[in-house]
Amino acid sequence: MKRRNFIQNSARVGVALTLLFGSYACKQQNKKQESEVVEMSEEIKEEAEPLFKLSLAQWSMHRMVREDGLDPYKFAEKAKAWGFTGLEYVSGLYYPELEKDNFSEEAMKAFVDKSNAEAEKHGMENVLIMIDGQGDLATPDDAERKKAVENHHKWVDAAAAMGCHTIRVNLNGSNDAEEWTSASIDGLTQLATYAKPKNINITVENHGGFSSNGAMLANVMKKVNMDNCGTLPDFGNFCMKWAEWPECDDWYDRYKGMEELMPYAKAVSAKSHDFDADGNEINTDYARMMKIVKDAGYKGYVGVEYEGSEMGEEEGIIATRDLLIKLFEASE
Repeated sequence: MKRRNFIQNSARVGVALTLLFGSYACKQQNKKQESEVVEMSEEIKEEAEPLFKLSLAQWSMHRMVREDGLDPYKFAEKAKAWGFTGLEYVSGLYYPELEKDNFSEEAMKAFVDKSNAEAEKHGMENVLIMIDGQGDLATPDDAERKKAVENHHKWVDAAAAMGCHTIRVNLNGSNDAEEWTSASIDGLTQLATYAKPKNINITVENHGGFSSNGAMLANVMKKVNMDNCGTLPDFGNFCMKWAEWPECDDWYDRYKGMEELMPYAKAVSAKSHDFDADGNEINTDYARMMKIVKDAGYKGYVGVEYEGSEMGEEEGIIATRDLLIKLFEASE
């Protein structure tokens, strides 16, 4: 009798264990399948996302702000209406307001808070801030260079508070190549060191002088050798010496320059001026430029920066946007 009960009990336990582990195995299999489905959907989502997203450089609207009286805080609203998703701010368009309070903490906080509120309201992403007029980071004078670095600190802080990933700076400096290179390395190293714990990139745009010499600026990046210090290659800013605007005495090859600067790029500026009847930019081969950008493995925002005068700013912004979209679609 005891043996029969033992066998019956053992059988019940065996059935229970079979059901338990069978259920567990099914659950584990289901979990595995669910995980594979999630991974597959993420892969499909990643493949479906465009290679590049479009941001708008606020400089494209500088005449609207400075001549027509447009409130610069309308930036997010305008960019959203024109079909952009990212915002590239220009510090100088806010200077009339900020200089009144000598760039005080309160004034900078007001700039940050207003910009964040507008970006959130319109579902836009703050990408970067272009900084001008805050001192020469490449001056050969050590004290002046240190002061310039410190002047940029508040903009690093603002960018961090706005969720940007980058600020754009300039390297003016000396007309002596060796002196410019040495000072540029030092100024950038100081500023990038300050910005690193705040997760902000320091980028240099080819913006005249030696900074428009692709090989020289690339050499500076190589010597600085910090992962948060890079370039913001601009399609059009490769004039190293201006005669009388818009005439240039010394052009650097823009395609060669882009190839040299793209390995260090944290952002890209699609500069435009004039268009032909087919919607192509007449000064720059955009298809060739975007191939250079793509071949470099860049996958960030491409910023529209219209700087022409033959058409209105809104018209020029849209023409540049449409040209880029056409090229994006052709490359898919």
